[in-house]
Amino acid sequence: MPIPADYTNRVYAGVLGKLIGVYLGRPFENWRYKDILEKLGPITYYVHDRLGDPLVVTDDDVAGTFAFPRALDDYGISPDLSAEDIGKAWLNYIIEERSILWWGGAGNSTEHTAWLNLKRGIPAPASGSIATNGATVAEQIGAQIFIDGWALVSPGNPAQAAKLARAAGSVSHDGEAVNAAVLWAVMEAEAFMSRDVNHLLDTGLAYIPADSLIARLIADLRQWTSGNEDWEATRQKIEDHYGYDKYPGNCHVVPNHALMIMALLHAPHDFQRGQMIVNTSGWDTDCNAGNLGCLHGIMLGLDGLEAGPDWRGPIADRLYVSTADGGRSVTDAVDIALWLANLGRRLAGEGAEPAPKNGAKFHFSLPGSVQGFRAQPAQAALEGVKVTGNGSALSISYAALAPGREAAATTPVFMPLEVTKMRTYDLMASPRIHAGQTLRATVTASPDNIGSVEAKLRIRHYDASDALVDIDMPTGKLLHPGQTVSLDVRVQETGHQPIAEVGVVLTSPEGRANGTVFVDTLTWDGCPDVTFRRPEGAGDFWRRAWVSNVHFFSKHFPQDFRISQNRGEGLILQGSRDWTDYVIEADLMLHLSDHGGVVMRAQGQRRYYAALLTREGQLQIVCRKDDVETILASTPLSIGFETPFSLRFAARGEALTATVGDIVVKASDATFANGAAGLIIHEGALSATTIRICAA
Repeated sequence: MPIPADYTNRVYAGVLGKLIGVYLGRPFENWRYKDILEKLGPITYYVHDRLGDPLVVTDDDVAGTFAFPRALDDYGISPDLSAEDIGKAWLNYIIEERSILWWGGAGNSTEHTAWLNLKRGIPAPASGSIATNGATVAEQIGAQIFIDGWALVSPGNPAQAAKLARAAGSVSHDGEAVNAAVLWAVMEAEAFMSRDVNHLLDTGLAYIPADSLIARLIADLRQWTSGNEDWEATRQKIEDHYGYDKYPGNCHVVPNHALMIMALLHAPHDFQRGQMIVNTSGWDTDCNAGNLGCLHGIMLGLDGLEAGPDWRGPIADRLYVSTADGGRSVTDAVDIALWLANLGRRLAGEGAEPAPKNGAKFHFSLPGSVQGFRAQPAQAALEGVKVTGNGSALSISYAALAPGREAAATTPVFMPLEVTKMRTYDLMASPRIHAGQTLRATVTASPDNIGSVEAKLRIRHYDASDALVDIDMPTGKLLHPGQTVSLDVRVQETGHQPIAEVGVVLTSPEGRANGTVFVDTLTWDGCPDVTFRRPEGAGDFWRRAWVSNVHFFSKHFPQDFRISQNRGEGLILQGSRDWTDYVIEADLMLHLSDHGGVVMRAQGQRRYYAALLTREGQLQIVCRKDDVETILASTPLSIGFETPFSLRFAARGEALTATVGDIVVKASDATFANGAAGLIIHEGALSATTIRICAA
């Protein structure tokens, strides 16, 4: 089946539909229909502000959906990707009790139960099977909520979608939960080719057992909705025949799947009405609305999303994928859509499309995309600044911009201030840009502008009290109507504080200016030259910038960093896949451990290189890839506990070099080409006073 001509845009619409549904339903997740009507009324638009929640939040539905297809990159882009390999991706990217999943306890949370099974060495699919966990645990909702990514890489290929969905779903679930997930993934894959809802249902049913409960439920819903426009009457029948009281567990798949099918049948081609029905109906609102939103997005495209209220504007493409690969955690719908679309092309035997605009981080090349950019509020901010996307650039429109006022648009590159208000799910992330790198942008003034403006690049970093501080490039460039300029600035040290946002700020050097400035690209390059230390003050974002799976990470010891691990390996990581050839240097002290040291080119918590000092008196270079740890090189070196030492670990191409004083050990390996850096400790404690990253 050839890839549809509008494939990328349809994937983008599917990702946006997923986000809209999740963010719409999340504030009242697990509410019942009666309570929703009494307290909120029919859900026709976002209600987060009425309940005191941020709109864009960390959520399992989003993070799992867009993290688990990384298994294709890690284990081979093939429709035959196994459940066992997807389970390995779970162990690499999911930080225990901190990321992606609801950590409700073994036997309570299906996903937590499955993760513990994987950790104990029970591979998928046994990790999620009824034989291992029992039917109640295995048939909760989770397989379905994470399934959309596998459909988005399978346009018009329901067989592939079914195969990948079954493998992915069986990591944690079994039985009717996997049937529901497979059916929905098949429908989404077929929705690239058809808008006929009955055809989508028939296609989905062909891939699950005809005598399954999910199949019987769909037959009932088709009968109940035939010739009937009263969705509330249908909802009541679902509650009477398939309600929560009929199935054990916290959040069973069957009642929630029924609401999704009902909303699709009552609103086959109306995104807003579908969201209203599925959210007002209650139960697992964000999960159900996210799945329905993705299917509607694929089927109806961007035009379908824009047929009602402004769903896209408040979201501004923003999403968080909270994993151990923290440099990829703060991202946007454009980045995710392009990645998934290229996976889909490669699965179909086609070549991946080149990255837009020479790989710029922000390129605004999809229709209406803004990639997280919004007008920045500030004391000097001009009112009424509009930030929109025209499909080729970001538009910053302003009126009556005069001296003393500014029009700024920024996008997050690290966790936002409102992370402290997010419930249930932690955001594990590290900044995407650091000191020593060069921030660049290309901007153009509309020829219709009135007056000239000065354009500068801006970074915003946290300070000692966890407030944001604006740092503008020292000298901007004047933009006359119709003129294009390039901006670039080397990012300076920020007092050991993480950078949270980057963007562009416009001012008027004299008189009033009206018009629009287009940002064609904004990006950065170069190796960081950054020193990490504990900064002054009581703020905590500097510590949040380290993605951590250690049991204890203190900021109250004399040393700047002190980590402790009770069982197995523990790491703190900072950096991204942009980091290729570089050096990590650290002043360290082992307090107790079989081994500890530094890591680099880390791609999660089980895929990295490490330079280790061992209790047995060895300096080692180690490659860890999932369950396999290989000592690449080793030389004798004995340093006792409570003794300070400096460790330098460098990577250039395949060459790896670890140095302590005059002792040098070298290795060559091609397993990992890029990734984050940090500290590692095995069942003990390690401290550091300084950690530096620089070019190799």
